[in-house]
Amino acid sequence: MGLRRKSRELALQALYQAEICGVAADINLLCDNFRVAKKAISYADTILEGIRSHQQEIDEIIRVHTKNWRVDRMSVVDRNLIRIGIFELMFQKEVPASVTINEAIEIAKSFSTDDSSSFINGILDAIRDGKK
Repeated sequence: MGLRRKSRELALQALYQAEICGVAADINLLCDNFRVAKKAISYADTILEGIRSHQQEIDEIIRVHTKNWRVDRMSVVDRNLIRIGIFELMFQKEVPASVTINEAIEIAKSFSTDDSSSFINGILDAIRDGKK
């Protein structure tokens, strides 16, 4: 597993923890309690800061591309994987869109339900196609 994948998973875990506990996403909390790949922290921090800085814009993009789904009704994991994907698609130009989408799908297979990977794929594909 590549370093960026570990960073994305770490960011997902911090975002999940933040939503469940009602606190700000903080990788240090995870580092204090779990074994974390230290090299993965830097890009995970970039993801978290990017999502924090663009939260309203990212959630609006989700709302526009998810007809019949309210953002707050999505599973916490799916919602945050989509946020990570949108952050990379919109604000991390050095990451190819196909890599961003594939990574989100693969992480969903590990952390979410059987249907989540196709759900996330559909949304991120629509966003990618819409921004061309």
